[in-house]
Amino acid sequence: MKTLTLLRHAKSSWDDPVARDFDRPLNAKGRRAAAMMGRHLKSLDMAFDHILASPAVRVIETLDEVWSGYGRKLAPVWDKALYLASSASLLDQVHALPDACDHVLMVGHNPGLEDLVLDLTRDGELRERVEEKYPTATVAQLTLPITRWADAASHSATLIAFIRPRDLDPTLGPDTP
Repeated sequence: MKTLTLLRHAKSSWDDPVARDFDRPLNAKGRRAAAMMGRHLKSLDMAFDHILASPAVRVIETLDEVWSGYGRKLAPVWDKALYLASSASLLDQVHALPDACDHVLMVGHNPGLEDLVLDLTRDGELRERVEEKYPTATVAQLTLPITRWADAASHSATLIAFIRPRDLDPTLGPDTP
């Protein structure tokens, strides 16, 4: 059994005048949400034996905040191929994961992460929530009945958690400052 946890970067700032989308930083709400998500992951005793992340500034800053809430820093493998990657590209990344790793955290962007969850999972209430929206700083956790990551296939995973920041703190939901 393998576990794949997907984290979408936290809310970024569109007000920051950066030259490239890749360099867009988090805003204050995003920082708060990411730190809170880190505390929640720690409270659930989630431990990862491999972390794969996009090197976009908003992902780096999301992980910095997650680690501050989590209580310790974990070292990701930065891979530019995750930046704005499609579901198919992300699945290629999953297939290439080291088989010695049982619980992987992948941190990146939408719509790729949302589409990957929808591609890998079967129908269910949590999947319907993903179909509605996969907000920033949200965690989706899937279990896959495989021993090799290369065997990950469409509709084979079970979505066991879908945690949005607003589920933990309503002030982090839409239409709040």
